[in-house]
Amino acid sequence: MSDGPGPGWQNAREIRLPPMPQIPVKTIITVVIALIILALAFSSYYQVDARENGVVLRFGKYSRTTDPGLHFRIPLIETVYIESVREQKKEEFGYRTEVPGRRTRYSQEDFNNESLMLTGDLNVADVEWIVQYRIQNAREYLFKVREPIATLRDLSEAVMREIVGDHSVDEVITIGRERIAEDAKVRLQELCNEYEIGLKIEQLVLQDVNPPEPVKASFNEVNQAEQQKDQLKNQAWSDYNQAVPRARGQAEQKIRTAEGYATERINNAIGETSRFLALYEEYKKSPRVTRQRMYLETIADVLPRIQNKVIVDENMANVLPLLNLGSGSTTALPKGGQK
Repeated sequence: MSDGPGPGWQNAREIRLPPMPQIPVKTIITVVIALIILALAFSSYYQVDARENGVVLRFGKYSRTTDPGLHFRIPLIETVYIESVREQKKEEFGYRTEVPGRRTRYSQEDFNNESLMLTGDLNVADVEWIVQYRIQNAREYLFKVREPIATLRDLSEAVMREIVGDHSVDEVITIGRERIAEDAKVRLQELCNEYEIGLKIEQLVLQDVNPPEPVKASFNEVNQAEQQKDQLKNQAWSDYNQAVPRARGQAEQKIRTAEGYATERINNAIGETSRFLALYEEYKKSPRVTRQRMYLETIADVLPRIQNKVIVDENMANVLPLLNLGSGSTTALPKGGQK
């Protein structure tokens, strides 16, 4: 079978493509250069947001740090790294939050290697805490330390173990938590400045501090006994503060009453003495008259106090052998014994 053209090939119409336009090489080069220049022009500007800082490297070496706004860089020569310096971040120790929110869900994984610590009185405490921080120096954060967050976690654990080791387990669990957290924050910031991590520690909070799970029941019993002891002690002091001032007040009242009574008796004695002396002076001037007046004054004072009175005539020779003195007032009987 022949592969050549058939007998009617001479009658076929030849189809010709239009000729390709001839573009000068110079024009192509000019367009390419223009596109490159345009791309470089667009890439020479960068935007830094209000919560960020830009770190510019020139040939891989630090050049400058830029503030929020629109900035220019040399394309292909300068590289820009942008870091958020206003956002507050956090690192958790001894626990992990899986789903934050109103119903927070925590990880069930065991983090005892972070939280179990030896206290100053050779007890063990399970300490969970959180470190809140932000980037203070973007250049130091990016280039001074290879892994700044891992370094922060290591420093935080070291500082917390050091501070907890200087306090008793009672201070760590109860009364000393705020002081421990503040001391740990100050010490951690000092180490961050020393290692030039570029981080500012905003807050360090002890989330939960408990004895280890195997001894928690015994520790709670001891704690309850301590609380009961303090409660009884406070109750005793309350009773003491009520009883002692009351007794002191009563004693003071009796002392003042006795002093008033003594003063009254002294004043009365002085008054009676002065009255007696004045009466004695009058008696010396006129004994008979004074004696008679004293007698009458005494009778006037005594007689009203007597309910039954018996008046006997001094001239009577005798009286009845029996006088019914309990039946009322009795008068003197005449001589001879007849009424």
